[in-house]
Amino acid sequence: MFKSAKFVAMAVVAGLAASACGGSASGGAEESSSGDTLVVGVDLPLQGASKDASEATVNAMKLYLDQVGGKAGKYKVQLKVYDDSTAAKGAWDDATCAKNAQDHVANAKEVAVMGTYNSGCAQIIAPVLNADPKGPMLMVSHANTYPGLTKSWDPGDPEKYSPSGKRSYARVIATDDYQGAAGAQFAAKDLGVKKCFVLNDNQTYGKGVSKAFEDEAKKQGITVLGNQAWDVKQPNYAALFTSIKSKKPDCVYLGGIFDNNGGQLVKDKVKVLGDNDKVKLITPDGFTGYPEFDGLAQAQGTYLTFAGLSTEVLREEGGTAAKLLDSYKKKYGEDPATNYALYGVEALQVILAAIEKSDGTRKSVRDAVFEGEGITIPAGESAVGKEITISKETGDVNVLDISVLELKGKTETYLKPWPVS
Repeated sequence: MFKSAKFVAMAVVAGLAASACGGSASGGAEESSSGDTLVVGVDLPLQGASKDASEATVNAMKLYLDQVGGKAGKYKVQLKVYDDSTAAKGAWDDATCAKNAQDHVANAKEVAVMGTYNSGCAQIIAPVLNADPKGPMLMVSHANTYPGLTKSWDPGDPEKYSPSGKRSYARVIATDDYQGAAGAQFAAKDLGVKKCFVLNDNQTYGKGVSKAFEDEAKKQGITVLGNQAWDVKQPNYAALFTSIKSKKPDCVYLGGIFDNNGGQLVKDKVKVLGDNDKVKLITPDGFTGYPEFDGLAQAQGTYLTFAGLSTEVLREEGGTAAKLLDSYKKKYGEDPATNYALYGVEALQVILAAIEKSDGTRKSVRDAVFEGEGITIPAGESAVGKEITISKETGDVNVLDISVLELKGKTETYLKPWPVS
């Protein structure tokens, strides 16, 4: 699943290059990290298919931090952006994530990390931050949906991510046990699917969400014709879909991330099995927020689930989210390329609230989330329009939203909410 790669030097306080991201990623003034200035690391894949989504998330966080004066309580705050992808792989990379983990700990002014985007990368970074002798160091993700990071899922989960014995990992998004189940329920109840073939990208996230979909699909009366990994290095998947065609599916579920040759996979699905009206194509959030995917003729008609509320819905509901989106559009000329951008801001809000309650040390920032009163972001201030509270026991968020989207006209359009149970 992994291959080694040399670390790509993208961890700069000034953030992304102006040509790529519209300017610096540091919030507030551009002073160096000294005195009462604390650093929040931002760990995202900045190369390959996730580039647009990551840049949008950084831009949204930067914009919000500027709006609050670049401060949390008495502390000035800067963002330091780390790239956890490589050009060679075009996606997150295990060796780079491991290097980033060490760099987060080594940066004396860094007190917390916002990220990662990919759950597999979080599995590498979270235990290193947790074992930091000056911490544990807080990590809050806006997009990790793999359940085992916070709850029992695979062997050793979630204890192996907290070697110190104290939790320090949190997230502001629903998990794949909910998302996978929602996809299966939607397939059965709304689409009338009877027979579905499940494909996964053989990574932590893909295998987890595929398992959740498969388990719930069977409960919903759907015949699961198979759950098979696709080889991300294959030049085409004609043979794979030819073998699936004989089983006569009326649905294909792609559990994984678009970065893993998802474009070719979708093209060959349509070529062999037919368009997405004939054989329904359903994906989890690993395929959302990719302009390349959205622009594919063969991808039109895809149904996608998203473990949160879409940008479209957040704007309609008004409040802080709508104001932030309006400011973003005014500055960058368009809405964020990913629904996860405002969840990046939400994760940052949790970190800033923890910093405000702290004495400026890593340990006290972590303790502000997992000890005492904990962290609650009021609905009137929340970037996602709802009061959110981080569980001191697990690090999970209290608000669990699942959205169903439909790709049509090269745009991911909000279709309906899906109740979480």
